This record gives sequence, C-alpha cells and structure tokens, in this order.
Amino acid sequence: MTAVIVEAGPDAGAIWHFGEPNQEQRALAAGTAWADLSHRGVVSVSGPDRLSWLHSITTQDVEKLSPGIWVSSLILDANGRITHHFYLVDDGTTTWIHTENSKTAELVAYLEKMKFMLRVEIADRSNDHAVLRAPGTADAIGGPYALVTYDELDDMKSAFSQNYLQVGTWALDAERVAAGRARILFETDHKSIPNELGFLNNAVHMKKGCYPGQETVAKVFNLGQPPRRLTLLHLDGSMVAMPENGAKVEFDGKEIGFVGTVARHYELGPIALAVLKRNVPLDATVISAGVPATQELIKN
Repeated sequence: MTAVIVEAGPDAGAIWHFGEPNQEQRALAAGTAWADLSHRGVVSVSGPDRLSWLHSITTQDVEKLSPGIWVSSLILDANGRITHHFYLVDDGTTTWIHTENSKTAELVAYLEKMKFMLRVEIADRSNDHAVLRAPGTADAIGGPYALVTYDELDDMKSAFSQNYLQVGTWALDAERVAAGRARILFETDHKSIPNELGFLNNAVHMKKGCYPGQETVAKVFNLGQPPRRLTLLHLDGSMVAMPENGAKVEFDGKEIGFVGTVARHYELGPIALAVLKRNVPLDATVISAGVPATQELIKN
C-alpha cells in the first residue's frame, strides 16, 4: 500500500488514503479497520480533583466517569460559543484528552488558567502519547479509540494490521459526514453554539450543573430553535470540482451558510456537512462553488 499524505489543514501529516478509499470505507463500516491518529494533540490531567474540576468547566458530565469510557466534551466561552471540542477518557488516576493539534497549546493554557488552587496537573503529552482509531464499528463519538505511548505505538499498529485494514482520513471523514457529526475547525466559526451542531445530549450533558456558557445553551434549548442548523448536503456528482471547507452556500442568490467537511462516500457519493440558516426550506436546492446540492435533515 502506498500512503497518500494530507498536505494541509488540521489533519496535515496524517494519512489521507492508501489508493483504494472505497475499500477502506467498506472496511471501516464493517468494523474491520483502524487508523493512525497520532497527528492529534494529547493532554493529560492528573490529580485528585481532576474529574470534579473538568465537570465544572466543560459541557460533559464527568464527575463520576468510569475508567476506560471515552466521551466527547466542549468548552464554551461566557456567551456559549464553542472554543474547544475534544475527547477524553479516565484511567483511574489520570484523565487523557485528544484534540486538534493546532488547538492543543491553547487548551493547555486555558486549563492552566482555570485550575486556581485545585489539585490538578495539566501537561501536553503529544510527544509521548498517541491516539489510534481502534478496530470496531463507529460509536457515537467516532471511536473506538486507543491511547498508547510512543514506545508501544509500533507494536500496536503491527498488531492491528495483522487482522484489520489500515485506513486514512478520507474514510474517517466520509463516515463522520454521513453520520452527521460536526468537528471543530470544520463545522464551526466564531459564533457557533452547541445547539446548532448536534452536540446536545452528546458532547453536552443536558442534566448537569453549571458550566461556562450554560445559560446560552439552556436559553436557546428552552425558548426556541437556534438560528442555524447542521445539514447534510448531497452534492451534484456530475461536477468535477467540489466546494472546499468554508465555501459559501447560496439559495435564491443569497448567502445562507457555509460548507464544513466535504467527502466522497462509497455509497452516497459526494456529500458535505454545511451550517445553514434554519429558515431555508429543507426541500430547496442550494448551490456552493457552482455545485448544486440537495439537503437532508440530520436527526440528533
């Protein structure tokens, strides 16, 4: 297999595909694939107050998180806008987080600022720990995930490869887009709130106590719908060029949103996640970068 590398963007340096992306997608759907995610950032939070502290500053209920259970979570600003999106697991003594590489230093700085006098220690562990997308059918957060030290990484990759097919980000993106899972830096902008991106009752626990930005989440949830919605677009497959991340989406000559992740799915063809104004008719054909697209409502 010849690996094709992602040249730019948040996944730069990762493997894009090995020459047969449709085969990789089929294996991923069947649960017989794995992927190297060692390009992502890894952060550790240790200390006896770690879970109660993370519970108080994030959107997820992790105060009594059982060891070995991966969950997704967000950090919001005071106005409820998304600033960080990450995945975490606790091993009984340390909480491990994996996040976008370009957001790692910012996340560590924020956590350091918020720890005050609590018994927690935060460290960027990206140089000695790596994340793998482990074999198995996709769960609600895009896992299963495996966290390994770099000393163990080659042995783990060899063990996976004995029985499973290694895939790249092409397959992972296609699966994520088809499942309607938003990702920070792709489906978010400076005003994104969890309510419009399908994060409620997933990355956002709706029955936990206070956290920064909760007032906005609760207000929008209780009083009405957010002004925008995450939408699955089915792009016109006859077009040669596809929209890129951030491309404007138009309807009736007016800008109504933007494209997030674009993928070529082995069954659905060219698809994309887009963030659109909620009042756009769902049966309307929209256009992005000259490519017509129909909409499909994402059920969360």
